[in-house]
Amino acid sequence: MTIKLNNQVNLHIIPTNKYKTVRIVVRFATPVDAITSSKRSLLASLMETNSLNFPDQVALSKKLAELYGAGFYVSVNRTGNQHYLSIGLNVINDNIAPNGVSILEDSVEFLKEIIFNPNIKNNAFDTETFAREKENLIVDIESIFDDKQTYAAMSLQNLFFSDNKNQKTPSFGDIEQIKQETPESIAEYYTDMIAHDKIDILVSGNVEEGYVERCFKNFGFVDREDMKTDLFYKQPFKNIIQQKSEVLPVVQSKLNIGYHCDVYYHDDMYFPLMVFNGLFGGFPHSKLFLNVREKHSLAYYASSSIDPFRGFISVQTGIDSSNRERVLRLVNEQLKDMTAGEFSDELLEQTKKMLINQYLLSSDNQRAVVEQHYLFSNVPYADLSQEEWMKKMNTVTKEDVQDVATGINLQAVYFMEGGK
Repeated sequence: MTIKLNNQVNLHIIPTNKYKTVRIVVRFATPVDAITSSKRSLLASLMETNSLNFPDQVALSKKLAELYGAGFYVSVNRTGNQHYLSIGLNVINDNIAPNGVSILEDSVEFLKEIIFNPNIKNNAFDTETFAREKENLIVDIESIFDDKQTYAAMSLQNLFFSDNKNQKTPSFGDIEQIKQETPESIAEYYTDMIAHDKIDILVSGNVEEGYVERCFKNFGFVDREDMKTDLFYKQPFKNIIQQKSEVLPVVQSKLNIGYHCDVYYHDDMYFPLMVFNGLFGGFPHSKLFLNVREKHSLAYYASSSIDPFRGFISVQTGIDSSNRERVLRLVNEQLKDMTAGEFSDELLEQTKKMLINQYLLSSDNQRAVVEQHYLFSNVPYADLSQEEWMKKMNTVTKEDVQDVATGINLQAVYFMEGGK
């Protein structure tokens, strides 16, 4: 059930008796932008730390304890062309709260405090909190360099989206931009976000729809203009392969490979794309795992993943530096084999069964259900019944997978060579 609270402010109620908790997510959406991604990342840290009436983490934690140990978070992420700042709260269901207390009403009041009363005075965030959270965020981002697998994945995306600064900048922003921000600049951006972002409030749990609607009816948002940015980022294929190598002090070298693909979330070939990825590198029975890792012993790990909102397929491998060319050639051979249909009907069916199992498991995960519902609000044609989804998966043929593989082209190669 979706209720329009204001223009571009929607309340989505997902009643279910599967869970003992109620999950509430308030999501702010705006077009992806390299500068505002940095601002939003810092703003998320500030909003998660305190508010005007909960001026420190002790006071905030005390309030969460009064909500019977509610789980609270503020995070940022990106899907395609859109950037999200999400404020989430997990609370126990009113049905199991003691003494007839309405946890939902108290939770709504808490969220209103966090959203509409940040720790801003005289048009600036509290300076002590700001300095601390800014430094913490910079340290957290710098620490990504120590996680070489994540660093390699980010470096590949930087290559793949080299012509688009907004897409190659991570959802958490850029350190140099974050360093430029001030208590005043983030307070100013907060005001802009509250006034202009598209808002979706999602409530999942054993709740009565009318009661939830009454709780959020006068939440506090006002009308805003429609967001016209398409969810999908569609980058044209370039004949020039983007490549970068760097030597870093790691024992295990990393070879990450990016492929361009013109298949997107829930378009006509989306289900064949999922099957392709499962066969190519998504599962333990995939070609990358069995051939690159097991048969030829050329990789410590080898897998693939898809980003169906940006037409991006990535392959991740951990290798010995001397095997770079052999691994690159072997990975591309696996793609050619997929194009030629060199995979058995048994493996095709096994992959489809595993994808169906993943889908069914996700339907039991409250967080996944909320995220799916949000996606469906943006991509209505993706809202399939369980039977429709399974039918589409089961009807994928070998020829469909070959067709998908034919349209996948090498676009970027990142190599992290281990050195002393």
